[in-house]
Amino acid sequence: MDKLSKKWFAPSEELSEKQVNAGLKLLVKDGLAAEVMAALTGGTFLVALALSLGASNFQIGLLAALPTLANLFQLLAIYLIHKYANRKAITVICSVLARLPLLLISLLPLFLPPSLGLVLLISLLFIHYFFGAVSGTSWSSWAKDLVPEAVLGTFFSGRSRKIQILSVSLNLVVAFLLDYVKANRPEYVNLVYSAMFFTGGAAGLYGAYVLARIPEPRIHPVTQNMVRLFRRPLRQRNFRNLLIFNGFWSFSVNLAAPFFTVYMLKMLGFPLSYVVIFSIISQVSNILFIRLWGTYSDRYSNKTVLLICAPVYLLCILGWTFTTFPQQHLLTIPLLVLIHIGSGIALSGINLSLGNMGLKLAPDKQNAVIFLSVRSLTNALSAGVAPLVGGLLADFFARRELLWTFEWKSPRGDYMVQALSLQSWDFFFVLAFIMGLFALNRLSYVREAGEVEKKRLMKELRTELRRDARELSTISGIQSMLFLPFSFFVSVMEKVVPKKEGD
Repeated sequence: MDKLSKKWFAPSEELSEKQVNAGLKLLVKDGLAAEVMAALTGGTFLVALALSLGASNFQIGLLAALPTLANLFQLLAIYLIHKYANRKAITVICSVLARLPLLLISLLPLFLPPSLGLVLLISLLFIHYFFGAVSGTSWSSWAKDLVPEAVLGTFFSGRSRKIQILSVSLNLVVAFLLDYVKANRPEYVNLVYSAMFFTGGAAGLYGAYVLARIPEPRIHPVTQNMVRLFRRPLRQRNFRNLLIFNGFWSFSVNLAAPFFTVYMLKMLGFPLSYVVIFSIISQVSNILFIRLWGTYSDRYSNKTVLLICAPVYLLCILGWTFTTFPQQHLLTIPLLVLIHIGSGIALSGINLSLGNMGLKLAPDKQNAVIFLSVRSLTNALSAGVAPLVGGLLADFFARRELLWTFEWKSPRGDYMVQALSLQSWDFFFVLAFIMGLFALNRLSYVREAGEVEKKRLMKELRTELRRDARELSTISGIQSMLFLPFSFFVSVMEKVVPKKEGD
């Protein structure tokens, strides 16, 4: 690797402003290429392909767990980074090795029976996620040193916004194409899936080429014992508190989230285009708010943004239990729209803040990869185990139901009102909500530089939303709709997150 690194991937001792600016532009291009790959080969479309091959609930959970469980192999990335001190070479080479299996997957729907195709799909995706985990670990450390800390939130929020716009457009087109083919030319459905994976793999390889053009600031090889290196993050109390929060939060969210698509396809019986439209609603909400969260994370703190967004997302998870009562009802679709709007707004702040907080609490560039990797390993364990637990228990809960019924008896007749009906995946949504509240409690123990009181940011958010509402409409009711929910979420947060001394 040394000879290859010197010829193609030689790091620079110091990066000029011109190199940094060029690198930031290429990071955006890489993100767009990676999003094409992810949109066409993952998420809703991957679940739809797996279901068409006859995947069980456990296999769906396994597919959801693979990306996070593969992060356990970040240990290999850490070893390579500290031995060769060339993150660019590791990132690019592993990216190529991760994306080549997608081209092989494109052949499965055309030439193999469903049972064998499903086994090979899971096997090839494991290879894809394995090398992707090594590449991603190296990329995170590299990006931390490339992006100036003063614009960390602004840059990644802008990058994410462009990625989300591309994702919305691509998902919408492909979803309608798939539904059209299924309805009119079902014999070509496998050909469409094949084309999607081939295009996604090709886009991923182009992204690896873009990565090869991004400059890297030099780091030096480390000869210290790996066990001692991994003890460092655990010895820092504040970072240890972040790990505890990350672990519980990842488990609670991933206990339910991987089954949202399955729930809509199987429980509600929606066509694929409906599922993607709901996803797009969430992504549009994400796009509209991510710049705002990026600005506030730079101006105040990532923790403050999390304390606003996390309760919103937990309420959205709980809202899934009311989409059936026990079957579809008049408010099912309106409720799903509200859930996806709220989820998009909340996740834009959560994902941005969690990523930035990990980068911010990590130390200098020489040791940052250790801290970031320990955090990712924590997430991998919790987020990887959660969907497996969910998949194993799905069949158990499928044959059970919890009902809460009010009955009124009078001389004129008896009346019964069903107040609560939990069945199948509803149990996961409630359990995820409860565990999320506990995780939110653990966030109060994390300290971040620049942290401000929640009320100060909430006041500015209200002002911002009121101003936007006045620009959109003269109807005062719209303004109330925009800023009223935030005051509700503040009251929820103050009940969940205890105040610490000095807060």
